[in-house]
Amino acid sequence: MKKKEFNWSHFFNTYNLLIILAGVILLFSVLLPSSFPTLYNLRSILNYQAIVILLSIAVTIPIAAGHFDLSAGYSSCLLHILTVGFICRQGLPWPLVVLLILGCGALIGFINGILITRIGIHSFIATLGVGYVVYGLAYWYTDGTQVLGSSLPEAFLLINSNIGIIPTTFIITMVIAVIVYIGMEYLPVGRCLYFLGSNEKAANLMGISSKKYMLLAFVASGVIVALASVMMASVFRVGQTSVGPNYLMNSFAGALMSSVAFKSGKSNVWGTVCAVLLMAVVVSGLQQMGAAYFVEPLLQGLMLIIAVSWAVVTKRSRATKIKNEKNREIRKGREAA
Repeated sequence: MKKKEFNWSHFFNTYNLLIILAGVILLFSVLLPSSFPTLYNLRSILNYQAIVILLSIAVTIPIAAGHFDLSAGYSSCLLHILTVGFICRQGLPWPLVVLLILGCGALIGFINGILITRIGIHSFIATLGVGYVVYGLAYWYTDGTQVLGSSLPEAFLLINSNIGIIPTTFIITMVIAVIVYIGMEYLPVGRCLYFLGSNEKAANLMGISSKKYMLLAFVASGVIVALASVMMASVFRVGQTSVGPNYLMNSFAGALMSSVAFKSGKSNVWGTVCAVLLMAVVVSGLQQMGAAYFVEPLLQGLMLIIAVSWAVVTKRSRATKIKNEKNREIRKGREAA
């Protein structure tokens, strides 16, 4: 029996982001041995990036179905402000506030879904419009000032604590990542979303309700954004309108870059996690080496362009390969006849 050769190309295409992430960590650990490979730097990266990863996972779900949720960054702005405000201004108990914020996130996602599936507005326009509406509500609630979280209860602030050497925020994010991964990869709802993302018309002909699953995707996205907003409130301890929209580019960069790894050509959870951490590690290393402030947005834009280009080329190459195989089979059939 002929031994099957190990396919290095397939291995790299599957785990490329993870391999590059490990290589970059090793490189900066060698270049910056006194500052980069430290527990403080590890905790700083994981604690801050936990929010970015969660928002990236939130936008990954609609992207898998072929749509965009541009309201994520603006929603996180309003919802983290409301989290601090409901606790400190209105005096509500924090567990009730968390439930209210999750409900608000689900409502925003539901409105996005209705505008897209029932009204027929393109997801780019619908979610951008909803995003600006909730951003305006954030300014209305704050009146342009900060909402201070000086009276946030200790139990709520434990969200921003550590379990061992790992930040609690990162542990919560990884739990959500596992749940979303199982749902996307092993449950019918996830397979339906990927099918809709590949070919919505074919999915409808197969009896898959695009309206139902798109609505579910945006509601799920809204709930995860709300959870990220609660984490933001605990981490920053203040509600301000400048926090939230700046996460939009990061979250989309991570979600779109995920399509080059693990599930090539399709946005996926673990690709998203690796992409966000890769960007964070590179930025952290460069900043410690004295890079200018503009490096972060410049790097994010370049990585996003490279990742999407890579995904497009890979998808085109796969389609060409399938087409050539079909033509080869047709020629063989004709020759046999």
